[in-house]
Amino acid sequence: MNIVDLGLVYDVEVDDGLVRINMTLTSPGCPAGPMITNDIYKVVRAIEGVKDVDIDIVWEPYWTPERIDPKIRAMMGF
Repeated sequence: MNIVDLGLVYDVEVDDGLVRINMTLTSPGCPAGPMITNDIYKVVRAIEGVKDVDIDIVWEPYWTPERIDPKIRAMMGF
């Protein structure tokens, strides 16, 4: 399971080595938020050709379990 399968990533743009990621968290108070964004930054920044990473946390549309990939949702019992 990953952040894409969980439906947390809304958009990714790449322009001249800059990667812009629009994503959300499961809730505004998500305690894993800083860890998730730090891990994303490190992983994406390590990709050859990436010069910088901009992660924008957005709250619209609001995340719901329906955003989870259907196969993953079934495994989780949703």
